Amino acid sequence: MAAFTLAHLSDPHLPPLPAARLRDFAGKRALGYLNWTRNRHRYHRRDVLDTLVSDMQMRGPDHIAITGDLVNLALEAEFAPARAWLESVGAPDRVTVIPGNHDAYVRVTQHRFKEAWRHYLGHDHAPDGDTAFPSLRRRGPLALIGVSSAVPTLPLMATGWLGRTQLSELERVLARLAAEQAFRVLLIHHPLRSNSRAKRLTDSSELLALLKKHGVELILHGHDHVHSTIWIDGPEGAIPAIGVPSASAVAHGRYPAAAYNLFSIERDGAAWRCEQTVRGFKGRSDVEELRRITLF
Repeated sequence: MAAFTLAHLSDPHLPPLPAARLRDFAGKRALGYLNWTRNRHRYHRRDVLDTLVSDMQMRGPDHIAITGDLVNLALEAEFAPARAWLESVGAPDRVTVIPGNHDAYVRVTQHRFKEAWRHYLGHDHAPDGDTAFPSLRRRGPLALIGVSSAVPTLPLMATGWLGRTQLSELERVLARLAAEQAFRVLLIHHPLRSNSRAKRLTDSSELLALLKKHGVELILHGHDHVHSTIWIDGPEGAIPAIGVPSASAVAHGRYPAAAYNLFSIERDGAAWRCEQTVRGFKGRSDVEELRRITLF
């Protein structure tokens, strides 16, 4: 059987920011808008995103995972363009999305992503419009488990939170999958470990304990806008947790240019084999292979 290929990109922060009414920029959005107009609009570019996605599509992955932050300030006018962009990336059966903190930026629109992107978020065989988390999608040998760490926060904060209910249901899902011969992939926006108090997953210790007990094969996240790989404890060895830069970014400061990961996954007897290929911008205009890593 041929290897299954899973592409992973994150944090497209779709530019440009649409026009909005003055009252839409109250509260936290006022600071976010100021940050966008002063800095972020220079670093997130649609031509970069389009070139990266085109390169990814040419590789013909079997499935695509997008780990959040499609929009910037969760303005009402951002969600329909984000849906159109998702449709250009692929059909809902070929693309799985989870939300990031920017997709639930403020309370007034914190649920809009569920309405706008529901076909990309939901469970297999779930009633139309059911977007509860965790979600579970089966694609080839993969069990894609999506969780939402997206919650509105105070200004200058970008923390995430899963909550007791979601963690409890996630444990039930993982316990059921443990008896199956599936390659389990956990999709989450926030990294499981962070040096930043303002950007951390606040209940990461509970999630880490759950994963140590039940395990998955691979964890994919975004949020930090950098290449990262950490290994966390699982019941049968270490689990790779892998982050990726923003899919629309030009290199700036400590942040690298846009990139995506491509995972080749296949069964090898009683074990799994997984190889990671990182593709992204090394120069100014071309996407190329940056490195190739055998994870296990």
